[in-house]
Amino acid sequence: MDKGYEPVIGLEVHVQLATASKMFCGCNAAAFGHEPNTLTCPICTGQPGVLPVINQQAVEFAIMAGLALNCRIASFTKWDRKNYHYPDLPKGYQISQYDLPLAVNGWVMVETNAEQKRIGIRRAHLEEDTGKLVHRGDHSLVDLNRAGVPLLEIVTEPDIRSAEEAYDFLTKLRTLLRYLKISTADMEKGAMRCEPNISLRPAGTNEWGTLTEIKNLNSFRSVRAALAYETTRQENVLTTGGRVKRLTMGWDEQRNITFPQRSKETANDYRYFPEPDLPPLVVQPEWLDRLRSQLPELPDVVKARFVVDYGLSDYDAAVLVADQAVARFFQDAMAACPAQEPVDRHAQAKTISNWITGDLFRLMNECGLAVEEMRMTPAELVGLVNLVRRGAISTGTAREVLAEMVKQGDSAEAIVQRRELAQISDQGTLEGIAGQVIENHPGEVAQYLSGKESLLQWLMGQVMRTTQGKANPARVLALLKEKLEAKRSGQP
Repeated sequence: MDKGYEPVIGLEVHVQLATASKMFCGCNAAAFGHEPNTLTCPICTGQPGVLPVINQQAVEFAIMAGLALNCRIASFTKWDRKNYHYPDLPKGYQISQYDLPLAVNGWVMVETNAEQKRIGIRRAHLEEDTGKLVHRGDHSLVDLNRAGVPLLEIVTEPDIRSAEEAYDFLTKLRTLLRYLKISTADMEKGAMRCEPNISLRPAGTNEWGTLTEIKNLNSFRSVRAALAYETTRQENVLTTGGRVKRLTMGWDEQRNITFPQRSKETANDYRYFPEPDLPPLVVQPEWLDRLRSQLPELPDVVKARFVVDYGLSDYDAAVLVADQAVARFFQDAMAACPAQEPVDRHAQAKTISNWITGDLFRLMNECGLAVEEMRMTPAELVGLVNLVRRGAISTGTAREVLAEMVKQGDSAEAIVQRRELAQISDQGTLEGIAGQVIENHPGEVAQYLSGKESLLQWLMGQVMRTTQGKANPARVLALLKEKLEAKRSGQP
């Protein structure tokens, strides 16, 4: 910042774990999109006399996340009751972890402004989700489908210094969680929720300012915008001699402003005490080793390998590894490339990468398909790319063929043969067509010969129209130039 203050930002991120059932009962954990209060039972609705049971899959997902975040996994942890009263919390308390979290002291490397920065992870602990309030006019409805869904709360150290760094961290975290297949990390559907804490201090000092917490953020873009706005708001308060109040702020998506909701709570407000109905959780070394062995190759490692092995740029590699299925598709495509042909491996990789991140991504978006849902295989994409490289079809035709491959299946060769899309490269055929176009457009030819060279592309377009786009563009261009220059020099 340029006015003497710098933001100090920490994030609290709640991640919905992709388990089949809830944290302490057998109810379906797929809460999004179901009719209200249809995924509930006496346990998650807090009925008297019921007892919770720990979801082992949720614990294992949390441990794997902690390992991927470079955390130390506690060998002994326990459960606590976080007490507060709100309509969407049927028990009057939330089962969480307070003083003995499952994972602590981790870190994530984030690339921001072309530099690597280490963001500390203070803790990651398990807890259950609350219900949801739906406000309609002057009354509110309570939906408890989400109550009891397993959450992993990840708390960063206050190492973040800008809204952009917060955005970069969340993007990195989402990629990591999806690689582990422990969460969809979809903020728009509530599977990942972020509550930033922000304060300002004089630049270059170690002072602590008064922090505010921002809620109601439903996208990464909202997190970035809200932090940018709150930074400016607090700076204006401080530079005019005011004092920032310790508040929980809401985010108004329509007006792009933060607004006060209530005074910010402290840990004492929640009156934590140990959960008496659940035993402590002991993580044996054998269990931890087994989970560590199940970790996949993580995104940073895959990205570095793509850069070294395939010569991709950092940007291209980052786009590919943002989704594990896309990264695997690219690797399988490279494995299917014909290694015996004298083709530069790096150029080959760049071409495959461009097709995936360009036309393939566009088609997947249009069709609402994930890469793993396509009927087209990586080897079939390579077959299409090779047809273009050999001059059998043009790039424009290849895009048309790719659309059919994605939507209906079948190989590029079969589609080209069935629809008679093969590129015309025969010298004699193209010479005849180019000559006919020149003869049929004497006015345009005369303008070209008098210096209006842009008409060369227009004449080429006439050849392509005559051949329905099947003519080899490079050969057509060369032939037209040759014939037009011959006319210029007076040759027949």
